[in-house]
Order: sequence, then C-alpha cells, then structure tokens
Amino acid sequence: MAKYLLLKHYRGAPAAVNDVPMDQWAPEEISAHVQYMNDFAARLEKTGEFVDGQALAPEGTWVRYDGEGRPPVTDGPFAETKDLIAGWMVIDVDTYERAVELAGELSAAPGAGGKPIHEWLELRPFLGVKPTITE
Repeated sequence: MAKYLLLKHYRGAPAAVNDVPMDQWAPEEISAHVQYMNDFAARLEKTGEFVDGQALAPEGTWVRYDGEGRPPVTDGPFAETKDLIAGWMVIDVDTYERAVELAGELSAAPGAGGKPIHEWLELRPFLGVKPTITE
C-alpha cells in the first residue's frame, strides 16, 4: 500500500467546472458538500484506504524559532497555504491508478446548486513512495 495526499485548493489550480466560491454557497449546499466528503471517507474507512482528512480554516499564523523565548509570529504572507489549500485527505491504496480513481471521484463533490464541482485535486505521493502503475 502507498500513501497519497489529496489536496483541495481554494485557488491556484485550473478552474473547476462549477467554479463558485464556497463563501457564495447556501448553507444547505455547504452541508451537502461536507456530507459527500464524510460519506466518501466513511466508505474508504471500510476498505482500509482512508488514513485522515481535514478541512482547513482560512486563517493561520506564521511562526519560526528566533532564539529562546522569542518565536516571531506574523499573520502573513500566506500565499503558499492560507490562500491556496482548502483541505486535505490522506489515502493508502494499492496502486497509483486507484489513487487517481479516488481523486477523480472526490472531485465530483457537490457545490453551488447541488451540481458536482469537478474541481482539480492535487495528488501527491508521500516522500519515498514510488507510484505503482499497473498496465
């Protein structure tokens, strides 16, 4: 089994088919989207392919070590994360093709108007994992 990270992006990826920002969705559309994600994860838990997943809040803080008792904290810039990454899921699958299949299914989560988003998801293997591509 090989672990892969599925990244959901706020922006930076090609536009989704149903490209309406989540802050413009009705509450029931957000609920339907979250339910789809939860149902997807529950199904993968049963097959042993789900590891973890979380949605990320848009706010965040940069922190770095700057000497004993002095960790500098700032509220930006966040171009690499806050503005881009909406959430993530880790899966553990037998093949690269299975990872692609699941990422494709996840990209069809409902969005505005209840229609599938068909968003682009970034699929990344964990370091040290060589994707097993079957023929």
